[in-house]
Amino acid sequence: MDKLRILIPKGRIFDNVSALFSDAGFPVSLADRMYRPVVKADWLDAKIMKPQNVGALLELGSHDAGFTGIDWLQETGAEVEEIMDLGFDRVRIVAAVPAECPLADLKRRKLTVATEYVNLAETWLTKKGYDFRILRTYGATEVFPPDDADMIVDNTSSGQTLRKNGLKIIDTLLESSTRFVASKAARADPEKRGRIEELAMLFKAVLDGRDRVMLEMNVAESFFDELIGSLPSMRSPTVAPLYGNNAGFAVKIAVRKDEVPDIIPYLKKSGATDIVEYDLRKAVP
Repeated sequence: MDKLRILIPKGRIFDNVSALFSDAGFPVSLADRMYRPVVKADWLDAKIMKPQNVGALLELGSHDAGFTGIDWLQETGAEVEEIMDLGFDRVRIVAAVPAECPLADLKRRKLTVATEYVNLAETWLTKKGYDFRILRTYGATEVFPPDDADMIVDNTSSGQTLRKNGLKIIDTLLESSTRFVASKAARADPEKRGRIEELAMLFKAVLDGRDRVMLEMNVAESFFDELIGSLPSMRSPTVAPLYGNNAGFAVKIAVRKDEVPDIIPYLKKSGATDIVEYDLRKAVP
């Protein structure tokens, strides 16, 4: 079988995706100024590309799968198949104007709109009824107003950079996050489809594991029946008799991290002892 050819974007997405691969069991290393990461799997071949290019390259068929934001998939209109939303790098694509700009003035004149998202911006501006011209940017879009643009369409996670540059958000066009996607040709190939699905299963196990912890405890026989039926878990608690003459059980449950502050006090009040919490690497239902 040919290697599965994977595209990984540069920058922050690369850090998150490489950590995901590593936790899935495939460490990734990348030398400075290189564009060919080494993945510890002989059936994977990776290449670094800008997120803007990933969808188009997959559609062309030169690569099999990759990672990019849904914002760039919608901007480019690339026909690819989404495998899963990884939830990384959540941003909003927003329209913003100088903070002192009266909103009523925006439709009284022709606007210069600076953006990297030319298609998304044009669709939104047309729908809103603005008279406009697009000024394509190549990064640092927030510095264009007020001298070189009346409005920008850009991505933001918190809005802090926009505020620091004297801008206010007037609308959200799209909410985006990193997606694992594949070419239609790779999905039509049974062997490559199988490899892609294996990766997706491992990625989901890692992401689920990051959201959960394992709780272990001892429960005396007198408390067991009442407690065991009330415990949350992925499927059902794991139970084993305690060694020796101790009348009780060792119990394990995998729970969401956000449940722990409520669960541990409840366990203690319900008679559980020797409670231990530890992280999970993967959680496969």
